[in-house]
Amino acid sequence: MQQKAEGYYHIYNRGVEKRSIFNEERDRWRFLQALALFNNRESYERTLWNLQNREEGANMKSLKGFLSKQERDPLVKIIADCLMDNHYHLLVKEVAEDGMAKFMQKLGTGYTMYFNKKYDREGALFQGNYKSVRVDNDKYLHYLLVYINLLNPAEIIEPNLRKTGPKNLNKIINFAANYRWSTHKEYLGTRDSFIIDKEILGEFFNTPEKYESFCRQVLEAEKYKQVKHLTFE
Repeated sequence: MQQKAEGYYHIYNRGVEKRSIFNEERDRWRFLQALALFNNRESYERTLWNLQNREEGANMKSLKGFLSKQERDPLVKIIADCLMDNHYHLLVKEVAEDGMAKFMQKLGTGYTMYFNKKYDREGALFQGNYKSVRVDNDKYLHYLLVYINLLNPAEIIEPNLRKTGPKNLNKIINFAANYRWSTHKEYLGTRDSFIIDKEILGEFFNTPEKYESFCRQVLEAEKYKQVKHLTFE
């Protein structure tokens, strides 16, 4: 009998008219900074602006130092993330009442304001409201982690992966292991992000070897096809 995962959500959205939401690496770093900064009941207004005007500038190190000195009351736990050119995926666990909605409102508004100001544009950046799907059992949660962390980057080199299955498994594994913009590296143990709380998935995948082996099994058996809600409307 499968255990029930409680309070976990897969959140995803893409750019309006399928446009890019990350035009350069600095935009992706800004989105990651926003994940950390907005995951709190209280707002840190102008924090990134203030950090940018310090000598060291606004970067993940300076933001980590700032947040380590603050009283934190998080809205969600961020279990995994993946940033693609025109869309993103998040796996979160809600830990405060209406925490997911509050967090996503801050994230969407804050990043859109940054993007529009930087690129001198107006209007919505994202395609309507974000999509959220509740994850209700552990096995599904495990498959979803592999989809977010590994399959999204893998489709850069094998665009028809989900339809045809993997053509070159080792090439996919190696490409994903070097992709900077997903939390695959965190679960492989090659990077440690202060944004991520692996939570129950860190307990299940208690070694990088166990996680990597599971990823291979999911790809070989095409078990990612059990994650059925992944299309954008």
